[in-house]
Amino acid sequence: MYSLVQSAYEPNLYPLGIYKDNKMVGFILYDFDDELNGWSMSRFMIDEKYQNQGIGKIAVQKFLEFFVDKYGHQKLYTSAEVDNIIAINLYEKSGFEKQEVFEYEFSGVKYREFRMVAEL
Repeated sequence: MYSLVQSAYEPNLYPLGIYKDNKMVGFILYDFDDELNGWSMSRFMIDEKYQNQGIGKIAVQKFLEFFVDKYGHQKLYTSAEVDNIIAINLYEKSGFEKQEVFEYEFSGVKYREFRMVAEL
């Protein structure tokens, strides 16, 4: 919900729904990240009830095709928590490569993530 509200008020945040049988089962938020000076798939979520069904893999593939059609061939960034092996494997199988580890704090919680990049 936060991502949808944020995208309604912040320019250059683009939300996309992920659907299965006309039911929304996930969400992608992408944006142009000024810090990275590049595009980022900043949020990728699949509802817990629909995980481990291959939906995430298909959704990432479809998003990458959509992205290239809309913006052409360029770098696309994403990130995953360093202990989220499932997300890291999904992104690597989709063409992303691990870069550096970065840390940040949000709402009092510290996060440690791999920055990943795909050359599209």
